[in-house]
Amino acid sequence: MVGAGVAGIYAALELAGQGRRTLVIDKGKKLEERRCPQEGEGSCDCEACDKYVGFGGLGLSEGKYNYTNDFGGDLERKVGSERALALMDEVDAVLCAHGADRVGIYDTSDPELSARARAAGFDTLATRTRHLGTELSRAVLGGIYGELENRIAWRFRTEVRELRPLEGGGFELTLSDGEELEADTVLIATGRSGNEWLSRQCAALGLGRGEARLDLGLRIEMRGDQLDTLLGRAFETKLRFSADGYSATTYCMNPRGRVVLKLQEGLAMPDGQNARERGDGGTGNLNFTLFVPAFFSTLDEADRRLHEVVGGINRGRNRIAAQRLADLRAGLAEEDGEFAGEGREFAREGREFAREGREFAGEGGAGLATTVAAAARTIQPTLAAEPADLRKEVPELYVRAALEFLEALEKLIGEPIDDDTIVYAIDAKLYSPGIATDERFETSVPGLYVIGDCSGTTHSLSQAAASGLHVGRLLGSR
Repeated sequence: MVGAGVAGIYAALELAGQGRRTLVIDKGKKLEERRCPQEGEGSCDCEACDKYVGFGGLGLSEGKYNYTNDFGGDLERKVGSERALALMDEVDAVLCAHGADRVGIYDTSDPELSARARAAGFDTLATRTRHLGTELSRAVLGGIYGELENRIAWRFRTEVRELRPLEGGGFELTLSDGEELEADTVLIATGRSGNEWLSRQCAALGLGRGEARLDLGLRIEMRGDQLDTLLGRAFETKLRFSADGYSATTYCMNPRGRVVLKLQEGLAMPDGQNARERGDGGTGNLNFTLFVPAFFSTLDEADRRLHEVVGGINRGRNRIAAQRLADLRAGLAEEDGEFAGEGREFAREGREFAREGREFAGEGGAGLATTVAAAARTIQPTLAAEPADLRKEVPELYVRAALEFLEALEKLIGEPIDDDTIVYAIDAKLYSPGIATDERFETSVPGLYVIGDCSGTTHSLSQAAASGLHVGRLLGSR
């Protein structure tokens, strides 16, 4: 098996239980060695990003498991709706066996809200969610690794350089240290971070890949009580809004949470952080991203668009652009130097700050002068950002989607969205192009399986893990 993210882990659990001789290879590190230097004061020079690869994969980051067929992938197309949900229940049972039940599971379904939302032009997407947080996720994954460590073989900090089918069946693998191995079956579970490697293997094996999806959108930080009429019965909600030329969906809603810096693919983006992550009860704000999907013929085209849009905003550094909603609506350039992160309010006198190239310190950084005007703002930013005219920096589609969504949202909640709401540019969610597989996730190359998010069928922790469980069980029963 190539890849030790959640899809690979759950397949390994099933195969170990069946007594199959299994080797898991991952270019990342063991769980206890995964520490991103950029989470402290260090700089990053890692060959394999500790935030995304290594044991647990992306599952180490906050560990949010959404048990639903409404979003997060198309597993139900492979195994059926009921079977998909049953597999996700098994995924949760494994997590809970290793301590995940220290946090509760919440359900976002609300028939009354769904009816109100439809009347206002929205669809609601429901899920049952267990959100572990990074600390608990690390502990749970550590327990799972302890269960598996001596039952199957592991090779970390190792890459598969070449994968060749053998004439009589099976495969020969050449590893990064020159070692050659043979296997009767290969499972690829490299996640989205393994896209470049998987593209090379597909080309060598004659496997085509489908269109590539890229979600881009503005992250919105508003008053913490702004959506109280929607969240009376649930911790969060997911809304989909469709208008002329686009469909937009809320993503990663964080009541009392923070907007934080995400570094991925060499780019800087505004991300959301759950209120529990810092153990301080959170903030007085609520944030989410409004994603609009786009589809491209190839992965290269999607990656070029990603770097064109996000890289254009970053300007060669970790620059995040932001603007107050009132100014964005009015088409005014944001010229105050107020977006300096949590607890920092800055002078507006003469509108002197935030000229081109001016950056402001975030939480824990150096501040500027506090003024009455800045302190009077109802919403203080939680992420350092550079004030900007987003209409000049962000493709028109994403600005229009955000403004039209918020206008419709006002009708749903029955009140205006606060003018001080902060709009950050720009967030992205990356996907793997689909690979043709049957209901067993087997490719046209006999014995070669592609599971989890790298298959293009799943794009969530819960569905990726469920796909691994499904395929591991099928192989174990052979």
